[in-house]
Amino acid sequence: MNNSREDQQSNDSGGLELSQIVFIGRTFEEYMKMFNLTVDEINGKSILDCPGGACSFSSQARKLGADPVAVDIAYEHEIDELEVKGFQDIEHTMKQMEPVQGIYVWDQFGSIQGLKEERTRAITDCIADMRMFPDRYVASVLPDLPFADEQFDLTLSAHFLFTYADRLDVDFHVATIMELLRVTKQEVRIFPTVDLSGERYKHMDELKLILEERGCTVSEEPTSYEFQRNAHTMLQIVKHN
Repeated sequence: MNNSREDQQSNDSGGLELSQIVFIGRTFEEYMKMFNLTVDEINGKSILDCPGGACSFSSQARKLGADPVAVDIAYEHEIDELEVKGFQDIEHTMKQMEPVQGIYVWDQFGSIQGLKEERTRAITDCIADMRMFPDRYVASVLPDLPFADEQFDLTLSAHFLFTYADRLDVDFHVATIMELLRVTKQEVRIFPTVDLSGERYKHMDELKLILEERGCTVSEEPTSYEFQRNAHTMLQIVKHN
């Protein structure tokens, strides 16, 4: 799995053993860029991060007045175990990335060391928040979510759908997005819109048509974030009740 060095999220479909989980996450600042978010936009909002992995979005968003919940297959494991595994994964990932640095855009991190520092900051914040708010980190396996209809104002989904188009079929994508929409009042944002090779999701037009037929406004929006080359666009799905 080429870009799984950096981009494989912890809920690669079906892998429940801790050894099969790559527990690495993005920072709050990365999320804000990936999803074109502002602090005012998240303040007072209930937000689902799916999959949450070892990301620090929930930790920081909570401090800024949001009410976030993260969901991930990894959260069935003990926090202490995830912490150890996460730091091991960061070390392993950085070593794997050294010979393939050219396939990434380094404007944000500067170097592998810079990336390591950000990944370390993300998991440190995440683990601290998990210990403080364990009930806000929910274990689940997509496409099923244990939440009520329209429980969240906004749902964010990073580096899972579309990213793994080579192993997650169209039916899974449709079922998962419909489930994300079910638990969301207003809007779902998915980043990026390309697969691991950097190609636009090949069923995107078909998917957009399905969503539009169900009354949603769907658009591919450019963002200010790019690390994987060509991964700089999010899918924005707005519900109209």
